Amino acid sequence: MQITRSSIDTVKGPADWFTGDVYIDAVAAAPAPSRVSANLVHFMPGARTHWHRHPLGQTVFVTEGVGLCQRRGGPVEVIRPGDRVLFEADEEHWHGAAPNRLMVHVAINEGDDDHAVVHWLAPVTDEEYGAAPAAD
Repeated sequence: MQITRSSIDTVKGPADWFTGDVYIDAVAAAPAPSRVSANLVHFMPGARTHWHRHPLGQTVFVTEGVGLCQRRGGPVEVIRPGDRVLFEADEEHWHGAAPNRLMVHVAINEGDDDHAVVHWLAPVTDEEYGAAPAAD
C-alpha cells in the first residue's frame, strides 16, 4: 500500500481543450506498467470540453451538479450525480456543465500503447451546446 499526500495544485483547464472555466485535480496516475489515470474535473456553469476522443474509451462518473454530454451524431443528454457515462474507444464526444449549474465528475482513462489518452478536436459550438434539453 502507498499513500500519497496531495502536493499537486488544482490546474485550470487550458483554453485549447475547454470552453469556459474548468478546474482539474489529479486523482490517480499509477506508475508503469499501469496506464490508468483519473481526474476530478470541475466545470463551472456553461463550461464544457471541446470535441475529443479517447483511444481506449473513457468513463465519466458524475459526483455533483448537473451536466450535459453528447456523442457525435447523437442527442445532447442530461447527466446527474451517480450517473456513469461510458464513451466507447475513439467515439467523438464532449461533456460539461449545464448552462445554469456546475458539474463535477471523475474522468477515468487508459492510455494506449503509445501512452495517448485523448485526442482533442474542435470546440463545441454555442449552437451544438444550445441543443441541450432543459436540465431541471
